[in-house]
Amino acid sequence: MRENKLLLQPGPTPVDSRILEVLARPVVSHLSPEMEEAMRGAVENMKKIVMTRDGLPFILAGAGTLAMEMALLNVTAESDRLLIISHGFFGQRMAELAEAFDLKYRLLQSPWGKVVMADELKNELKRHKYDVVVCTHVDTSTGGCAPVELYSEVIKQEVPEALLIVDGVCATGGIKENLDGWGIDVILTAAQKCFGAPPGLAIDIFSKRAIDKRKRLPKVKAYYADVLRWLPVMENPKKYFSTPAINEIRAFYEATRLVLEEGLENRFDRHERYASAIRSGLISLGFSIYTDETCLAPTLSVVKYPEGIDDQAFRQKLDEQGVVVAGGLGPTAGQIFRLGHMGNLTREDIIFAFDAIEKTLLTLGGEVSLGDGVETVRSLLIR
Repeated sequence: MRENKLLLQPGPTPVDSRILEVLARPVVSHLSPEMEEAMRGAVENMKKIVMTRDGLPFILAGAGTLAMEMALLNVTAESDRLLIISHGFFGQRMAELAEAFDLKYRLLQSPWGKVVMADELKNELKRHKYDVVVCTHVDTSTGGCAPVELYSEVIKQEVPEALLIVDGVCATGGIKENLDGWGIDVILTAAQKCFGAPPGLAIDIFSKRAIDKRKRLPKVKAYYADVLRWLPVMENPKKYFSTPAINEIRAFYEATRLVLEEGLENRFDRHERYASAIRSGLISLGFSIYTDETCLAPTLSVVKYPEGIDDQAFRQKLDEQGVVVAGGLGPTAGQIFRLGHMGNLTREDIIFAFDAIEKTLLTLGGEVSLGDGVETVRSLLIR
């Protein structure tokens, strides 16, 4: 048994020792040279990770939901027409935010386990014109990965003046996102998923066009989340608006360094390989995948149980074996579990997890031979 439990929920994800060491350093002043270096470094590294030259990252203390608010409020006028593309729970959350701020929106949604296809979006944009379009890259409730690049192409064809917001909370840093090349206006994300940093940071990367849109708005229904208040700080960390999350930002800077040291293409490829190996291993043990095979995310799997295996009992026994996974959300609650395989996960982590899954199944009366799943994933991971 490991000293600490292995977090295979869809965030928070395992935190590398290098990141933990930085997190544990003594607190410094928010105006210190050390903090200035970390903020500048994190901002510049995020620009590289989402492939932008002129875009600007905003890194604030908060959760991914704050990042959603920031994105929505800073580019959407009260008179704007907003289209929300929803593939599950977090697309619905964006709609709830729009309602909370009295924004006019329309919902284009897919059945759970699938995503809205580019042709469906094209048909919607031919019928109605929009000023802002929002989509979730990977919805952690369903495991569906949206074709964001295709969405952006359709938007440029049909409504080129519309801004595109991408919720990358379960994608950024693990799946390719090209802000400049794809014409994305805002990517919102958080620290605790594909970056493998501790929770606590809301991150939004705004294109120049998105910042210009905010400057044209007379006001927004936010104070702390108003990017114009943070703009001087992100351009020059010596300036002050509100005390930043000092240690979290320093740890996040280290996390972005790990991403770039691995290399973006290598990291994206690793996420794909791990996802494929893990799903093959799960299927070999009698599980099945909830998400449609046309839109499987490289960052997590949503898994259906073999017949006779109870959700609560499985997750509790697996936790006792040292592995933490998440239950279902919304209509999938009690029917599936969600297994994250993103961030700084290692091959050794995956082998440990499958050993624990096999033992848990045996404890619950599952028909499995010890070692079947482990050998399946081991053989695929060494290729």
